[in-house]
Amino acid sequence: MAAMRVSVEGLLTSAGPLSGSQEWPRAPDQQLVNYLLSFLFHPVPRVKWRTVTALGIVVNRMAHESMESSRNIMRRLIWSLNDESGGIGWGSAETMGEIMAVNGPLAREYHRILLSYVQKEGNPLENPLLERGVLWGIGRLAQERPELVEGCGCHLVPYLQSEDPIHRGYALWALGFLKEEIPVRGLAHLKEDATEVQIYEGDGLGMFRICDLARRLDAEGDGRRPADL
Repeated sequence: MAAMRVSVEGLLTSAGPLSGSQEWPRAPDQQLVNYLLSFLFHPVPRVKWRTVTALGIVVNRMAHESMESSRNIMRRLIWSLNDESGGIGWGSAETMGEIMAVNGPLAREYHRILLSYVQKEGNPLENPLLERGVLWGIGRLAQERPELVEGCGCHLVPYLQSEDPIHRGYALWALGFLKEEIPVRGLAHLKEDATEVQIYEGDGLGMFRICDLARRLDAEGDGRRPADL
């Protein structure tokens, strides 16, 4: 067990990008998932986020062998976000978004649950820290499958008013991938917000100013979004 943990940690702390074609620790995928889930609590942000990527790769691989096994992982992540679970759910929403970004069948089955976490009539988490993960997960899903996030924009807009800059930054980042008109009039102050937010994109962590994210959203609107963001 110690050797497996060392092997997994070595993979997550390596310099190169993660991919499904590289050599992974020799273990059944279910066992590998169990080890990876523990790294969602890692104190080093890069390791935590690479764990999210790794889980997307491994669960996608599981799905090709057994959809039911991959569904069990999704159910496990959903349960961890449930108050009745007695857990915390750190990293669960981000991992859900990543898995669905890379696996279409799972995305079509579970995307509504992820979206429900930002809907007042849905299943709001009412935990600001967990909501950060939901916003990122929705953005990641929208990157690859914007059709599954259609109609979600109005539920992301309230986070642009949040006192939490990570909420504002993640919501702007996610909105940038939606293919719909976003009702965000009266929020021009975001273009003056120079607060920096760290966002995991691709295979790395980058610092983004909220004002730049707002201007990028405006510039990429091509008529879909009001000009006075």
